[in-house]
Amino acid sequence: MDDPGPGLRTVHRLRALTVELDLLAAAFARRNGLHPTDLRALIALLDAAREGTPATPGRLGRELRLNSAGTTAVLDRLERLGLVRRDRDPDDRRRVLLAVTERAVALGQGFFGPLIGETVALVEGLSPAERATVEGFLASVSGIVARHAEQAADG
Repeated sequence: MDDPGPGLRTVHRLRALTVELDLLAAAFARRNGLHPTDLRALIALLDAAREGTPATPGRLGRELRLNSAGTTAVLDRLERLGLVRRDRDPDDRRRVLLAVTERAVALGQGFFGPLIGETVALVEGLSPAERATVEGFLASVSGIVARHAEQAADG
């Protein structure tokens, strides 16, 4: 078979990595009685907390591309499992803020912690120039994927 070239080899590796990460996420979801959307919601809420951005049901729904009924169903499941809390915003009692519980963090760290630790060690072993190249590449690919996802959602 002909060599597909470095560009296609990289695309194939990214696709294979995506499949493996999806399978790993599905195993975590199954093990913890979660729907795949529940896991995506937890990740979105953890990202918001890390960024210091208030997480609201509306914001979560937009990120997950769910209507309000779908978002409520996800939040109800996660709350029932003790993985998410809904708190009133102390500055605006009409607004609900979402928070991931310590139980959810512990479950995630117990399952994904070793993978994250090994990946962090790998990245920290790179030179600053190599890290910059990897980070730039990943940011560019993320932009390309986001653009195509937006086009797919529109059409």
